[in-house]
Amino acid sequence: MFLDIDDTLVDFTSASRAALTAMIGRSDMWSLWERITDEYVGRVVDGELDYPTMHRRRTAAFLDALGVAVDEADAARFERRRAAGMRARFRLFDDVLPCLTRLRANGLRIAAVTNASGNHQRTKLEDLGLSPYIDHVAIAGEVGAAKPDPLIFHSACAAVDCEPHEAMHVGDRLRTDAVGARNAGLQAVWLNRAGAAESVPEGVTAINSLVELADHVEYSVAGTIVPAPR
Repeated sequence: MFLDIDDTLVDFTSASRAALTAMIGRSDMWSLWERITDEYVGRVVDGELDYPTMHRRRTAAFLDALGVAVDEADAARFERRRAAGMRARFRLFDDVLPCLTRLRANGLRIAAVTNASGNHQRTKLEDLGLSPYIDHVAIAGEVGAAKPDPLIFHSACAAVDCEPHEAMHVGDRLRTDAVGARNAGLQAVWLNRAGAAESVPEGVTAINSLVELADHVEYSVAGTIVPAPR
């Protein structure tokens, strides 16, 4: 079983939005922050930047877009305060531990597959008590490919010693997680917590909670993960 981390296991968006709002005193800049972040994370995956440099430059670019010119030292200070505020707000969704406990009780190997920074994500898993449930963490910047690239999914398969068709990936982003996993040959599940009214592509299963995932997944004697009948 492969699981995305942010907004699948951890309520990342709520924490990050609240921290950013506290820093800039306004709540209407989240979409801009996300666009700039996606651009700079792409540069990390492409090998142009390391994560610490990306964080500083992303933050400087965001502040510049707000009309606030800062140097890298100012951006680094802003980023440290923002990140600390965000970490203090991280919470697991209520369905996470019950689901992981049931998956583990059924003998499933579990991997986290994420496009975010390895150090940050491993610390997050440890701080929130998730590390004992996770056998492997696949990090885009370490693999050299980000979801939806098949390479990151296949690297996770190799790490837990399974074939793609034997694995299921669950994540909150329809295209990045579910369609990416499907195209890589995995069983694909879109975790649609908000109940977004999007059509679900062929080969993708949509669920609304991880409790539903635990209810609908069986582990066969041969080690194949299959959705239970609805």
